[in-house]
Amino acid sequence: MALVEDILARNHPDGQTGRPPISTGQDLIEIGLTSVDMVNLMLAVEAEFDVTIPPVQITPENFRSVDSITTLVSRLLDPQEAA
Repeated sequence: MALVEDILARNHPDGQTGRPPISTGQDLIEIGLTSVDMVNLMLAVEAEFDVTIPPVQITPENFRSVDSITTLVSRLLDPQEAA
């Protein structure tokens, strides 16, 4: 969740989001992430977890919430888990 909150703060003029903490199931677009934020989030996830997200996996469903991102990262880190 810290990655998402960091992206929101970096893109807010005063560095504060003024939002309550993000819940893991909350829709990230509904809380204000833009398409640029989503790209930054995808890049941050790749860097943080040292993974490459295949283009076919870069979908709105995989980045809808912290829960969906966690599921995606788990699949990428343990491909047998997806099987």
